[in-house]
Amino acid sequence: MKPLLFLLTITACSNLLLAQNGQWTSLFDGKTLKGWVQKGGKADYKVENGVIVGTSVANTPNSFLCTEKNYQDFILELELAVDDGLNSGVQIRSQSKESFENGRVHGWQIEIDPSARAWSGGVYDEARRGWLYIPAINPQAKTAFKSKAQWNKYRIEAIGNTCRTFINGVPIAYLVDTLVESGFIALQVHSINKPEDVGRKVRWRNIRIQTGNNLKASPLDDTPVQNMTLNTLTEQEKKQGWKLLFNGKDLTGWHTAFKNTVPTEGWSVTDGILKIQGSDGSESRSYGDILTDEKFKAFELTFDFKLTEGANSGIKYFVNESYDAKGGSAIGLEYQLLDDVKHPDAKEGVVGNRTLASLYDLIPSTKVEPRFQRKIGDWNYGRIVVRPDNIVQHWLNGFKVIEYERGSNIYKALVARSKYAQWGEGFGMAAEGPILLQDHGNTVYFKNVKVRKL
Repeated sequence: MKPLLFLLTITACSNLLLAQNGQWTSLFDGKTLKGWVQKGGKADYKVENGVIVGTSVANTPNSFLCTEKNYQDFILELELAVDDGLNSGVQIRSQSKESFENGRVHGWQIEIDPSARAWSGGVYDEARRGWLYIPAINPQAKTAFKSKAQWNKYRIEAIGNTCRTFINGVPIAYLVDTLVESGFIALQVHSINKPEDVGRKVRWRNIRIQTGNNLKASPLDDTPVQNMTLNTLTEQEKKQGWKLLFNGKDLTGWHTAFKNTVPTEGWSVTDGILKIQGSDGSESRSYGDILTDEKFKAFELTFDFKLTEGANSGIKYFVNESYDAKGGSAIGLEYQLLDDVKHPDAKEGVVGNRTLASLYDLIPSTKVEPRFQRKIGDWNYGRIVVRPDNIVQHWLNGFKVIEYERGSNIYKALVARSKYAQWGEGFGMAAEGPILLQDHGNTVYFKNVKVRKL
């Protein structure tokens, strides 16, 4: 073997061994785009002064500069800067196959967002499922990213079914997905729609990666977890105090409203999914609501729910079973679950205060943009937060849609003008109460019902 060839072979083997042993190896030589290939649109990529520069051009779809190699488990670090007005992202575990929309790039994307919404570091499934982790649920994520073309350091940990992201040392996202793939890493230049956006730039440098079986994930922290696996808790969730309210097997920990027994019909569990069977559309008169045996004061509740066409249901909190419901649903504050298009209740009440995710008959939810709404039959992600200071929030699919203060003068005025007026100022004001899933005579599904005390 010639000396030069021998040296190159030894160098390549050494780099591979370092990567496999959890050491860093560079993905960008600082001079050329060797090891990268462009897919998708026709944005301009070139190397300038040790930096990869992507420049937006008109009339072309999203563009991606992709590694020639595929990666599954890894830790990736890089520095990036983006002009204001240009959206971008870092694709990981991504693919381009002729069998999928003629080779369209798809897979996890770590967001680069210099806009005021501040979603940088969130996880988006490009060309498929859309947003998987919107960092609005993580307050510290709002200020981590530096805009105005300043440099930011990203760290991305993709290990097993978990993706964690960090910007400038700040934890942003913690996603546990059901879809684990191997794929390339890519640098995105987003498509543009306005003439003034032509020529905007995004820059990358110091791109390095660790692979192999000895990857060391960052320590557990307080980042909210979006766990898409069925009825499970990660170690981070356990550390944060989360527990399953629904165990995925039976109704242990629940009882029928106004009774001390578990329902024997109507409610069922199949393959980890809790179902209330549709009946005649009446309110809690066929099989009855179910309530937690445990009562809660300040808490955070998350849950996945799926509506069938025309369905009505709800999740109630601070339920008071001593109120006379006259044969209907037990009385409490209600996160409304509703097919707003097909169920007539959406047009009742005042200014939409009986629509999906509203505080039923009291406060209407802020409507999520149509592009972020889920179709009937798809799973939705709900969240209720009750803070110790009585500030209450409703969230839907990553968006905060309601915030109010329990017991405030405004709250009392709303109650006085609602169907709850008959219970006076004490309505919804118990120090603690159970959580309720409603039987409203329609088929509705639940999973991943979790709670933690605050």
